[in-house]
Amino acid sequence: MDARTLLIESFHAAIGAADARKILPPHLPQPPAGKTLVVGAGKAAAAMALAVEQHWPSAAPLTGLVITRYQHGLLTNRIKVVEAGHPVPDESGEKAAQEILRRAKALGANDLLLALLSGGGSSLLSLPVEGISMDELRATTKELLRCGAPIQDMNTVRKHLSGIQGGKLAAACRARVLALIISDVTGDDPTHIGSGPCAPDPSTYQDAQDIIARYGVKAPAPVLAHLARGAHGEIAETPKPGDRLFRRVENRIIATAQNSLQAAAAYFRAQGITPAVLGDSVTGEASEVAKVYAALVRQIRGQGEPFKPPVALISGGECTVTVRGNGRGGRCTEFLLSLALELGGMANVHALACDTDGIDGSEDNAGAVLAPDALVRAAAAGVSAKRLLANNDGYSFFETLNDLVVTGPTRTNVNDFRAILVL
Repeated sequence: MDARTLLIESFHAAIGAADARKILPPHLPQPPAGKTLVVGAGKAAAAMALAVEQHWPSAAPLTGLVITRYQHGLLTNRIKVVEAGHPVPDESGEKAAQEILRRAKALGANDLLLALLSGGGSSLLSLPVEGISMDELRATTKELLRCGAPIQDMNTVRKHLSGIQGGKLAAACRARVLALIISDVTGDDPTHIGSGPCAPDPSTYQDAQDIIARYGVKAPAPVLAHLARGAHGEIAETPKPGDRLFRRVENRIIATAQNSLQAAAAYFRAQGITPAVLGDSVTGEASEVAKVYAALVRQIRGQGEPFKPPVALISGGECTVTVRGNGRGGRCTEFLLSLALELGGMANVHALACDTDGIDGSEDNAGAVLAPDALVRAAAAGVSAKRLLANNDGYSFFETLNDLVVTGPTRTNVNDFRAILVL
């Protein structure tokens, strides 16, 4: 089997380990004495809703509404699926979030709120607090995306601008709450997944203000004013750890990046290649992370340490890209293009970097594969790898080589998947 096929099949093994339709059913509770309302948001929301429908007793009351990204919907019968904007929120998500909150408030003590949460929920479940418009929330989100802030910092700000996130969804209802969660963040903390609508929020308005200042975020005046009022105690904080309301709330992680990395490792092992899982929480600037990995590859090729070839270096996590140019692409192609330049065409080294949701940045690809001859082929086509990297244009580099990986929406999300194959 050729290296490209090995890498792509390992990626599909990783995605398969986070398939909501396979992993969710064992976590479904018994129906309550009252009714069950299913709500949710994220790139996996439609697949999760379908899994609930297919395994929920037909005689038990079940209604609901979930929000997913455009083109990520599925046909359901009892749970309504709404498509909305991601990574920048829009009015479709706002309207659906309003309906979710209204329906949650109507639940009684004998009912169940079943929340289905996954990566992308922060943008999709967008309900600006009073005094902030959707345009102002959208402008703030664009600024946070541009500055390269980690997702945890972005979500700290968003929770303090939201009427439903940061534990406020759970606080709005009297019912028991079970949140089933597919994690797309390092550390798998429910407070950061979809900005934690059912989880206690340890962060504060002051934390949000500090993040705005640290990254030089040019937020609209009403946003800055709202955060300042909160920091001065004029607005109630989000529900905190230890609040008694969370005695009736369970946040349960049902899929993680680590599980997906282990599935890919098992695949490589079955092909006679030693897997080395380097961690599910790799963060940092994508182009800089690539330099560290390139140094490890050189050590393996030159010294046979700390691993002897053939070996597959597998990692997950969520790198960032500080946008300095106007090119196309996301953190996965940025990582691979930087890796290509660092390795300089080193023989017998192949790599793949893809986002498990099937979308790298805002393009139509999940990521790309990198072959040893990539720089040579690019030069022959008149393409400068250095120039494209400086312009944050990894997409164009790999598009020219026909080395993009296109899966379409996977309807799950457990962060990025990277595999470097040293033969």
